[in-house]
Amino acid sequence: MKLARRQILRLAAFAAALPIGTSRALAQTYPARPVRIIVPVAAGGATDILARLLAQWLTERMGQPLVVENRPGAGGNIGTEAAVRAAADGYTLLLIQAGNVINTSLYENLSFSFPRDVAPVTVINRPPFLMSVHPSVPARTVPEFIAYANSNLGKVNMASAGIGTGNHVAGELFKMQTGVQMVHVPYRGGGPALIDLVSGQVQVMFGSMPSMIQYVRAGTLRPLAVTTRVRSDVLPDVPTVAEFVSGYEASDFYGVGAPKDTPAEIIARLNGEVNAWLNDPAIKLRLADLGGMITGGSPAAAAKLIAEETEKWAKVVKFAGAKAE
Repeated sequence: MKLARRQILRLAAFAAALPIGTSRALAQTYPARPVRIIVPVAAGGATDILARLLAQWLTERMGQPLVVENRPGAGGNIGTEAAVRAAADGYTLLLIQAGNVINTSLYENLSFSFPRDVAPVTVINRPPFLMSVHPSVPARTVPEFIAYANSNLGKVNMASAGIGTGNHVAGELFKMQTGVQMVHVPYRGGGPALIDLVSGQVQVMFGSMPSMIQYVRAGTLRPLAVTTRVRSDVLPDVPTVAEFVSGYEASDFYGVGAPKDTPAEIIARLNGEVNAWLNDPAIKLRLADLGGMITGGSPAAAAKLIAEETEKWAKVVKFAGAKAE
């Protein structure tokens, strides 16, 4: 990981050096034509929803259409590569997701480096995963689950949306920090995994808040904890994993990026617009429905998060021995 670490340090240094002010000339002329935002997953999920909400706002604010282009495939790598290989002129953006940093260590032969080839604009939000069990599992707290898993070795199955997905590595981080043994059962997507969790075919999943919450409220799943450091406003009575497992933290995250070498003035303009969007009361309510903590902030803060998450998940991927399918 020495090369990757140098790359992410350069990324952080680049973002920290971005000027706060914008060039008046560039600010007045950009954008002069439609802008596309590449979403590296299929339409319909949380990533796509965020992109379309943002696109509508930027279209109204910036006077040019912002067009969402879904480019799914290869764990998000197809769309990501299309974005980072595009002209660095501000007319191609990327909806960043946690999978971008996980893929850096999960895939051995990528033809691009996400930390090196992206210029961060800002982070949008950091939704927690929800550690939930089927009601047949007698555990009602994280310590009780640990005890149950340790006394039922080889019998506790952990579902995920696939190898290297956010909910997979969140579960592997839990295993790494607690020593608990769980059998990983990867599915082709979160939907099939959740169906088997609800039916009791698997026992636990670190699932996304929006997809799980309806089952939690209906009583067909039992929530044990959220994975972020602070409790979720959506389920304030559900503790965090860190309240029982010191130092544990995992979350999905979404943000906006552009190809490296995109002019700093354009990055600054986009950063200001996205942060204004995040401060809109209606958007705050909409993002709260998706279960995420609104983040925002500077390009430097986004670069710092990307660097930290890249290094963190590389350790977890190595621990799990995970390889891309």
